[in-house]
Amino acid sequence: MALNRLFANLVLAPTIISRRAVHVTAFHFASKPNIEKPKPGFGKSYRRIVHFTDEYTVKPLEVTNLAGRDPVTGRVVAKGIGGGIKHKYHWIDWVRDGPTEGPPQEEKVIQIMEDGCRTAHIALVAVGEKLKYILATENMKPGQILKSSRELPRIPVRANEGDAYILGALPAGTLVHCIEKEPGQGGLYIHAAGTFGTILRKQDDRVIVQMPSKRQFSFNQYCMAVVGRLSNVDHGDTPIGSPQRNRWLGNRPRSGLWKRKDGRHGRKIKPPKPVKLITNPEKHPLPPIQMTMNP
Repeated sequence: MALNRLFANLVLAPTIISRRAVHVTAFHFASKPNIEKPKPGFGKSYRRIVHFTDEYTVKPLEVTNLAGRDPVTGRVVAKGIGGGIKHKYHWIDWVRDGPTEGPPQEEKVIQIMEDGCRTAHIALVAVGEKLKYILATENMKPGQILKSSRELPRIPVRANEGDAYILGALPAGTLVHCIEKEPGQGGLYIHAAGTFGTILRKQDDRVIVQMPSKRQFSFNQYCMAVVGRLSNVDHGDTPIGSPQRNRWLGNRPRSGLWKRKDGRHGRKIKPPKPVKLITNPEKHPLPPIQMTMNP
């Protein structure tokens, strides 16, 4: 439409716009089409694409690193992503299911390992003849027996770390993670290393949980949750240490044109203040007061 309007103006006023202006304008329209640039977020990751199989498997999955680019157009969408050590993806089974009545289901921990695609450690668990990956808790060890149940008992359950129960079965003050949004959907909330939520109270058929952000969420009492704090607690307190390790983690550096210590908004380097002498003040005697009778 804009190009047609331009040529219409040329017909009406040929002396105003030169042929060079028309050529430049047509060149810009041809070389810069109106492409809607996608925005990061909304559940779409521009860091990697995981090639999932049709059926669940504990075999490490192949990964295609995107380096912050859109997989269709190839345009840079998310800045600050690039490089990084190539990791295989371990498929986590988010659904911790169990019987609705009777004794709980038992699961045995086979191995605890690190996962390069997430911050928390993962655990290989055996359930009957099936193997699956779950998020490991802070003190989880190989050989540990975990329990999971969807039964709502009359008395709250005293669960151990790593056990999975519905929120209505756990007492107030219990630390939980991997909380379901709706019953049966699988753990959706609280996945990061060292994080946990706290069960505060119960309101009718709802359970109030304080999230790591200190916000309070109200869940259905039949939503499943895993007891305990997630593993790799020191992840947030561990310094990166070097720019090279930051590249290993997949973080692309800034342009280098901005310096922290220079410029208007940079950190101002001021000379240190002089040494302050800390002494105990000496007690000087008060001068004598001479009183006379003269006015």
